[in-house]
This record gives sequence, C-alpha cells and structure tokens, in this order.
Amino acid sequence: MAQQQAIVAGGCFWCTEAVMKDVIGVDKVESGYIGGHQPDPTYKEVCTGNTGHAEGVRVTFDDEQITLAQLFDVFLGTHDPTQLNRQGNDVGTQYRSAIFPLEGQEDEARAAIARWNDEHPGQQAVTTIEGGEWYPGEDYHQEYWEGEGQRNPYCQAVIPPKLMKLRRSFQKYLKQDA
Repeated sequence: MAQQQAIVAGGCFWCTEAVMKDVIGVDKVESGYIGGHQPDPTYKEVCTGNTGHAEGVRVTFDDEQITLAQLFDVFLGTHDPTQLNRQGNDVGTQYRSAIFPLEGQEDEARAAIARWNDEHPGQQAVTTIEGGEWYPGEDYHQEYWEGEGQRNPYCQAVIPPKLMKLRRSFQKYLKQDA
C-alpha cells in the first residue's frame, strides 16, 4: 500500500470531508485550515475571513486504489469550482476552491483543473493552486457529518446533494459500503 496525502479546499470542510470519506482508497480525512497568514488559527478566527485561511481537508489515501489525478477529479467534480470565494450560501475567502499541492503534486493539480475546464465548455474553474502550512481543525470538526452534522439543518441541506453527485458521477470511485 502506497500512502499519499492531498490537501484541497472546496467550501465548507464538513462537506468536502463527507464526500472524500466515501471515496475508495481514502483511509483518513482531516478537516483544518490552510493558506493563511496567522499561525494556528481557530475556527472562529477563520470564519471572520481575516486570517486568509481556507477551510480544507487533508486526505490520506492509497494511490494503488485511486490515483492523485483521480482524487483531484473527484474533488473538482463534487463542488462548484466556478464560484469565486464561495460555495452556495457560504461566502468568503475561507470558502474558496483551491488545491494545496504537496511536494511533486503541482503539475497534477494544474492538469486536473485543465481537464475540468476542457470537460465543461463555457465554464471556467476559479480553483487556485496555493501553498501554506496545514493546521488541523478542532476535534469537533473531525468526522462532523457522521455525528453532529446529521442533526445540523445546514449540513442536511448541502451535504446529501454532494454525496449524490459523487454517487452519480464517480460511481467507480465509491467505497462499497458508502
């Protein structure tokens, strides 16, 4: 098993985490913050939009089951990469669409965005490629959809459509028990 990591931001990290947890080869998904200028930010600070961080997820996966390219394709295909600094009603730079490539991943990130643009004529992804230090989110943000998220009206409204998009568009990358 060849473990790799990828860091992506596609709006609310609860949504992105829920999607990525259902993808084959994904062993762990950690919600957190990346791309800002303030060390060790809190959720409350990131929510102000003043720290420069994005809500993101760090995905640990087995690249013998799903490649980095395939993972980036699932990421871009399960949120709206054409919305600048927002996803639906979540507005602000902390909700931007971004890929934070680790060492050696930048070319694959650029290729994934180019593929998405080629497959969606007339639309243009605004997904950025950025760097930054990763900061894990607070414990209560981890595995949010499996717990508190099931009782959160916001999550009930936005996460199931993303999971349906995963099931409809990326069935071959779906875990059997998802």
